[in-house]
Amino acid sequence: VHLAESGGGSVQAGGSLTLSCAVSGYNERSRFLGWFRQAPGKQREEVATLDDEGRPSYADSVKGRFTISSDNSRTTLNLQMNDLKPEDTAMYYCTADPWRWPFERDTDWRDWGQGTQVTVSS
Repeated sequence: VHLAESGGGSVQAGGSLTLSCAVSGYNERSRFLGWFRQAPGKQREEVATLDDEGRPSYADSVKGRFTISSDNSRTTLNLQMNDLKPEDTAMYYCTADPWRWPFERDTDWRDWGQGTQVTVSS
């Protein structure tokens, strides 16, 4: 599965951004999709995921602010981010095709995009 993110940028605290990920090379396992992020000096962490039936799951830090969505064919994955905070500053990665479900860590996911930078200023 090939993944390509877009939509990152710089925004002031309280602002909004929408990230998109183009998904190609579909297989059954790529019905599981997700967004992770990595801030400088920190480990890559889960932001939000979709299971094969489209049910979302969110990290506690983004619940109520971020929304993950995808089209039925799983060719596009989006992340709507509202009320952004400086601590949301990170490189955001699209991912697909976990080795196992439920997953336990980022290394349980097979395929990754190159990432898109999100910077939130106070």
